[in-house]
Amino acid sequence: MKVTLQPLLKLAAALGFALASTLASAQEPTLLRVAYVQAPDHPHGLGVQRFAELVQQKSGGKITVKTFGNATLGGDVAVTSALRGGTIDMTVVIPALLTGIVKEYVLLDLPFLFSSYAEADAVLDGNVGKKLLETLPAKDLIGLGYWDHGFRIVTNSRHPITRLEDFSGLKIRVPQSNIFIETFTALGCNAVPMPIPELYGALESKAVDGQENPYAAVEAIKFNEVQKFASATLHAYNPLVVIFSKKTWDRLTPAERKIVQDASNEAGVYERQVSREANDKSAESLKKKGMQINTIAPQEIARMRDKVKPVNDKFVKEGGEALAAEMFAEINKVRARR
Repeated sequence: MKVTLQPLLKLAAALGFALASTLASAQEPTLLRVAYVQAPDHPHGLGVQRFAELVQQKSGGKITVKTFGNATLGGDVAVTSALRGGTIDMTVVIPALLTGIVKEYVLLDLPFLFSSYAEADAVLDGNVGKKLLETLPAKDLIGLGYWDHGFRIVTNSRHPITRLEDFSGLKIRVPQSNIFIETFTALGCNAVPMPIPELYGALESKAVDGQENPYAAVEAIKFNEVQKFASATLHAYNPLVVIFSKKTWDRLTPAERKIVQDASNEAGVYERQVSREANDKSAESLKKKGMQINTIAPQEIARMRDKVKPVNDKFVKEGGEALAAEMFAEINKVRARR
């Protein structure tokens, strides 16, 4: 019988090509795209950069991270939508941007909820924070943990806020979130929801009188150029929720997922420290740049808290009374130790 080698050679060549393609593909690094709205030198950007470095290091270069700051890929709402669709892989957002997806996240935005970082960390790093993260996979998102944005203050171009009545009639930009809209409406403002990339221009043109964000964000986005007064209302504390695309997550191996999770945890410790230090430094820096910064007497904070109680009660029911009770209990444990 005559043996023909040509088919065998063709098969060997095909197998060799397939093997070479597989090896080339295996050597190609996985690329993760991380988008965020702040500047690269803001604590958010520094945290993202530390995350990128840790992923590169822990994966031995097999996973690389490309970062997009300054809202170059869109505002928080657009980026979160892109995460769910799998076209962006990771971002960091305040809870208000998740409440339309998972209603329970509204509990973290209850007005005047936290009075210290210790209270916030106890809730976020404990069972309540974990339970909130566990709601995200059903919405095509993976929650990696909580970084820091800070306590929010109010700036405006008209006058200092030293008492409840000073809110009356101010047009204040707020995040695109019902609880922020209703909180500032209850305080007497005209609350204007708006994406942050549009905010500087709106303040400059006087389309809105003011806004509310932590000091570090005020300095990073240079709101002091178009705002004269900053008042330490401390009406909300914002963590950053680190969220990852579930579509991307499902494509990663268990070892790759561990690298991403560990990098987020380590970067989070760093980002919290940097963010909290930056907030204090920014308050001093803004004073030197000409902003008038004032604290608010405890009795006036109490009046503001009483004024927004109906808002608080409404959103406790909306977010879940059982989870809220667990959160309040955790906060009270911290207060009892002081």
